Amino acid sequence: MNKAVGGFTVLELVVVITILGILTAFAFPRFVMVETEARKALVTSLGGSIHSAAQQAHFLWIFRGKPATVDMEGQTITMFNGYPNDASIDNTLMDFSGFQFKTSPSARFRRTDAPQPNNCMVTYDEAVAGSRPAVTAFTSGC
Repeated sequence: MNKAVGGFTVLELVVVITILGILTAFAFPRFVMVETEARKALVTSLGGSIHSAAQQAHFLWIFRGKPATVDMEGQTITMFNGYPNDASIDNTLMDFSGFQFKTSPSARFRRTDAPQPNNCMVTYDEAVAGSRPAVTAFTSGC
């Protein structure tokens, strides 16, 4: 009784490993690009959320008779020129995980996992009398 042992030859294994290496060489840069694009989309999306939340707080402020503070979802929002001030804009958002919030010199939401966090962020500048606050998304460092 002669049993044949089945398996791969060394040549077949080398060919398969070479093909996997070539596929990896093409797929890895695309994966990195997808990660960068995802961070850019998150920053842009947060900018839109901040803009919408500021508008909502403004409408509440008008509706409630222009008080110094408004209540949004249990959070007290301090108003300045009819819009949230720098220190309380973060309270208008339900979630901004993955971002670091700072208020000096102006409100900033930096993406913490970005290669250049100072160029992957959203800034919120308080409203000047008679105008809306400025919300700017920076994505060059994402």
